[in-house]
Amino acid sequence: MELSLGEFASLAQEKLDPSVWDFIEGGAGEERTLAANTAAFDRVRLRPSVLRGASDPRTATRILGRTWDAPLAVAPVAYHTLADPAGELATVRGTAAAARVPVVISTFAGRTFEEIAAEAAVPLWLQVYCMRDRSITRDLIERAANAGFEALVLTADAPHLGRRLRDLRNDFRLPAGTVPANLAGDGFAVPSAHSRTDFDPDLDWSVLDWLRSVSPLPVLVKGILTGIDAVRAAEAGADGIVVSNHGGRQLDGVPATLDVLPEVTAAIDGRLPVLLDGGVRRGQDVLAALALGADAVLLGRPVLHGLAAGGADGVTGVFSVLLEELTDAMSLAGLKTVADIGPALVGTAPPHPRRDASAAEADGHTGAEGRPGLRVADLHPSVADPVMDTMNFLNEVTLRYSEAVSFAPGRPYAEFFETEQVFRHLRRYMGHLAEQGRSSAQVRDTMFQYGPSAGLIRELIAHSLRVDEDIDVPPESIVVTVGCQEAMFLTLRALMSGPKDVLMVSSPCYVGITGAARLLDVPLAAVEESENGLSCDFLEAAVEAERARGRRPKAVYVVPDHSNPSGATMPLEARLALLDLAERLDILVLEDSPYRHVSPGTQVVSLKSLDRTRRVVHLGSYAKTVFPGARIGFAVADQPVLAPDGSTSLLADELAKIKSMITVNTSPLSQAVVAGALLESGGRVSELNALPAAHYGQAMRFTLECLAREFPVERRTRLKVSWNAPSGGFFLTLHVPFRADNAALARSAQDFGVIWTPMSYFYPQGGGHHTIRLSTSYLTHADIEKGISRLAQFIECECAGLVA
Repeated sequence: MELSLGEFASLAQEKLDPSVWDFIEGGAGEERTLAANTAAFDRVRLRPSVLRGASDPRTATRILGRTWDAPLAVAPVAYHTLADPAGELATVRGTAAAARVPVVISTFAGRTFEEIAAEAAVPLWLQVYCMRDRSITRDLIERAANAGFEALVLTADAPHLGRRLRDLRNDFRLPAGTVPANLAGDGFAVPSAHSRTDFDPDLDWSVLDWLRSVSPLPVLVKGILTGIDAVRAAEAGADGIVVSNHGGRQLDGVPATLDVLPEVTAAIDGRLPVLLDGGVRRGQDVLAALALGADAVLLGRPVLHGLAAGGADGVTGVFSVLLEELTDAMSLAGLKTVADIGPALVGTAPPHPRRDASAAEADGHTGAEGRPGLRVADLHPSVADPVMDTMNFLNEVTLRYSEAVSFAPGRPYAEFFETEQVFRHLRRYMGHLAEQGRSSAQVRDTMFQYGPSAGLIRELIAHSLRVDEDIDVPPESIVVTVGCQEAMFLTLRALMSGPKDVLMVSSPCYVGITGAARLLDVPLAAVEESENGLSCDFLEAAVEAERARGRRPKAVYVVPDHSNPSGATMPLEARLALLDLAERLDILVLEDSPYRHVSPGTQVVSLKSLDRTRRVVHLGSYAKTVFPGARIGFAVADQPVLAPDGSTSLLADELAKIKSMITVNTSPLSQAVVAGALLESGGRVSELNALPAAHYGQAMRFTLECLAREFPVERRTRLKVSWNAPSGGFFLTLHVPFRADNAALARSAQDFGVIWTPMSYFYPQGGGHHTIRLSTSYLTHADIEKGISRLAQFIECECAGLVA
């Protein structure tokens, strides 16, 4: 068993042909820079802080809107197939088995982008060498984007490859069968030779404008070694930079990357994420780089060492050793989280010195009263979550193109609401209180005072669940919340007790639960959804994988009925299997089913009604069934909780405690209106929503009819378009051959007058790039018909662009 990255290197050298080892391991010139990269880390001395209670450090970090399991990524290295026949396929498999961190795939990868993406359970970035023939580079970028890659990394320090003496002495040529799988033609056998003929030697900063013109993906610039170039990259519109000297393989004699890192981070001053590669061989090296201002480090040669030593398992071993060293070093240094790592750890001045108010004011970074403003980097990472940005983008598009037909909002149909309903329901509940013997003063206090944190109307909700859902639970097991969103938040806060506790979610998944998890720093593990909703087989495999990584899956979140966003519904046998699996795996099921009573026909019985062992926490909402503005939700949490003194309570009691410190209580007026609706219907919400359910069912059927009319078999086959056919709910999904991202949405709204939602918003760990969500609930039949016609024109145009 290898205990250090050096041991993996020794194994790799034994297994590789000497010329291949030299190609991987060697540097340019006399290899002074190659040696300097590791020597710089050797000079660092760490200054731990004691008595900090850092026994279980958290390595997660957030960069470019993505949560990484650790501040690590795989650097772009060509031809992984030199180290193992599976090449980059083994690399992404091995990386995913250890940690969810990005893998940067080289332009000169030995396997195709599509093959790699099919294997990858980690984010993929594309390293870009800009060719003299820009169409080659454009095609590579488009293929990678269509495969689901999430960022571009422009290598800026290679007008051609450096003079590498080992390769010259060995007259190195790529072994037979080792080719760049994503490039056509030949002439690649001698890497240095083809770089002089194929690379564009005349690149300038305008190349970033060109990259943005061909792809909406974020662009990082790799090869920055000075503060001046770092500022130039930021001004040119880069989304991040990589401090790199190409592993000592380009201009020999340049400084080690760690030595220039403080200059670069001071120049950038938090405007962009800064990554570093070169010389990282220990967990302590990661700490040093982060202390000097890096947001993460990239590993190059050590990954190939692991690959050569043991394939995918070797890559897993490299990351496992590095992560173990990192967490051990963090604990011994008194560091609980990555955010705690700062310049004090290495005894240097802060790389981002505080500026006085006058300087901050001069460059516009001031608060409302002239004080220096906050930076996003100083706030909780969730505020920079891409889902929040994309939802804001969707709202902006909707406002900007107000005349467009919008299939984006999953809102109830407005014509079912009348203002008088509010007053009628309110009076009905107040009358109910009087019938119970409450005095006028008591009724007044009920309406005007806070009321209990657990809620005023638990008995009425319990009665409704019993008569309408066959869910028989005591009122004290219910907590009334400010919408279902608060119910999710309370449940996660109560259940997730430490950094190793994990929430399992379907992929795609409703963004409300993933957003709540991110706000609470709860790790997520995505489980691929099948045609019939959450797959038990996939869930079991995912739980076992998380446990193998030393984490504790505590619960799985499901929307079993007409889910948002996919529209999928779990059949009865799948629900029974899920309950059995939850019992066997000892996890809870968080059931959220807001669309049951607004869907036509007989619904499959709920998970909670099938629950015999209190495995299900049922999350409910009256947003769709009464009206959204009431903001009333609830959690049924009848699980017993054992206290240290041997006494027991219900999980609902613990949720109420947490709620008392957040919203204190749920609005009594809102509760009263919902209670009036429940009283008026005898608790049968299904009967209260008979007409809306019929309407939504008709809207869904009509949308499917319009799709079938606009896309007859010949046309949908030619365009490679398909869709699902949900039996109810508000949503369906449409698969298209082009990338359905924000840029495509903007074109659709502006040029064709139709708005939809990119499904990529709903994939917590990436995906859904070729799928759109259509909501059918808010539109008239006339709008649906017009909107689908416009959508068909848009899709036809986008597909024509692919051919062109």
